[in-house]
Amino acid sequence: AHASHRSSDSSPPLIQSMSASPDSPKHWVDPAALPNYGDASTIAGNAPDYVKQLNYNTYIAYGVGDPDCFGHSVGKSVNFVEVNINRKHERNGRLEATTVAELKVTRHMLNGAKMLHGGCLAYVVDNCCSTPLVVLGLIQNVNGVGVTQSMNVLFHSPAPLGTILRIVSSSVSLGGRVMSSRCEVLDKESGRIVASAFLNKMQPAVISSKL
Repeated sequence: AHASHRSSDSSPPLIQSMSASPDSPKHWVDPAALPNYGDASTIAGNAPDYVKQLNYNTYIAYGVGDPDCFGHSVGKSVNFVEVNINRKHERNGRLEATTVAELKVTRHMLNGAKMLHGGCLAYVVDNCCSTPLVVLGLIQNVNGVGVTQSMNVLFHSPAPLGTILRIVSSSVSLGGRVMSSRCEVLDKESGRIVASAFLNKMQPAVISSKL
């Protein structure tokens, strides 16, 4: 369910800041160092609660931002309903993270044809398709937060006012700095595919300057 604006301390002692050690490299965005932006405990799926919480914190802090940031009202309307981590037997037991989010198409998301605007959908895809990389990174102790290098979005069918979108995003690969994911955006009621996308991201190097 949508995270409420109530502080929670769902991060157990075992989760440590990825940049806490003096010898470890600094990261552009460290999920474990972010404040809690809500309570993610009602989100379903087999991922640990602390992973769901840190993923949601990262989504809000980095993907949505402050109220005066671009797309804030749309980003805050996204409702994460499931976060899973599974081993893929066809990939020799490698882990795959999947997040499922839902969003209702409202009037301010429409274009002149009264359909979901492609730019609005691209914003939602960019944010949601980034989340399984954050989740997998938290499990594997690799920073899965990065900047988007490229995004390929295919628009399959329109989404009129009132459509409930179901955004299913999965990790593809997660390296030290380069990472990829994919997603499908579905009409929840009919199962019709609205869009599909492939996302490639990288974690930028943080250069500290000394005066």
